[in-house]
Amino acid sequence: MSQIPWWGLPLVAAVFALAGAAAAQFAAARSRDLLSRRRRTRRWYEERRGAYVQLLSAFERAIVRLRATFESGEKPPSVLAYIDEVGPALMPVRLLASGPVRSAALAVHLQLERLHGPMNPAGVAGVRPETHFRELLAQVPLVMQQFEAAIREELGIEDTPPPVSHNANGRARRLPRWAVRATENGTALTGPDRERQ
Repeated sequence: MSQIPWWGLPLVAAVFALAGAAAAQFAAARSRDLLSRRRRTRRWYEERRGAYVQLLSAFERAIVRLRATFESGEKPPSVLAYIDEVGPALMPVRLLASGPVRSAALAVHLQLERLHGPMNPAGVAGVRPETHFRELLAQVPLVMQQFEAAIREELGIEDTPPPVSHNANGRARRLPRWAVRATENGTALTGPDRERQ
């Protein structure tokens, strides 16, 4: 006769069933969390990229218009016209961007706002307004470059393509991310990856 009580076997089965259900719930919750995190990351990237591209385009239009009006000898558009054009693109960047990107965007904005305002010859002693305007206009690409660099750093945009390796047939293939990190860190590749190199 067995030493196991009559209720032992159903109890063990119930414990294993509950443990299996709990493990399934945990795995499903983890999967949902990872998927939600991936969606938030993608949305974060897309929101910022869209806002930055829109603002860069608005700045570029304003710069081209300033150069064209300066070369034709016309008066540049008013500050209010500039604000009406750039303002809708600038506000999302002010709300969404990190500190360095926001500072760089505002530096470009202030430079362009200064160029759209009236040139005050009394403000710069011994310099004609046209020369002052030309000097301020020449500084715009520098502050634009700082703005673009801040965007690249925040979004993780690299200016070089990922490394390419060649397999035994001589066909090019992209390295996996862990292999790229290993080669950048100077870590030796092992196994089949070393042979492919």
